[in-house]
Amino acid sequence: MYSFMSGIDDIIISEKKLCTFYGLRREVFIMMVLITYDVNTTEDEGGKRLRNVAKICVNYGQRVQNSVFECNLTPAMYIDIKNKLSKIIKHDKDSLRFYLLGKNWENRVELIGKNNNYHPTKDSLII
Repeated sequence: MYSFMSGIDDIIISEKKLCTFYGLRREVFIMMVLITYDVNTTEDEGGKRLRNVAKICVNYGQRVQNSVFECNLTPAMYIDIKNKLSKIIKHDKDSLRFYLLGKNWENRVELIGKNNNYHPTKDSLII
């Protein structure tokens, strides 16, 4: 298991994967992150913020419920999405939560009810 420091956060990296970046093949550390958000939509700008947060999350992972996304991220992607989302929300009215599920995330997730048959590490996600 590996750890990665990003400012205040101590991130536990769950696994290594072989990926191609800019034509170079190298190992990349991947972690499962659950992102949840609550955006206040009682004001006019709230709906726009809500849509913008959802658009960014869709680019990084799979929506599993309203306002909940499962994302397989590298440490750099994690920092990137946190920064992007933090710039969109109003910190006094909205909230973001990032759950770092760690190495055995599959053992920590239990599903009851509708299953969209998407597996974040075994299935391909086309963006």
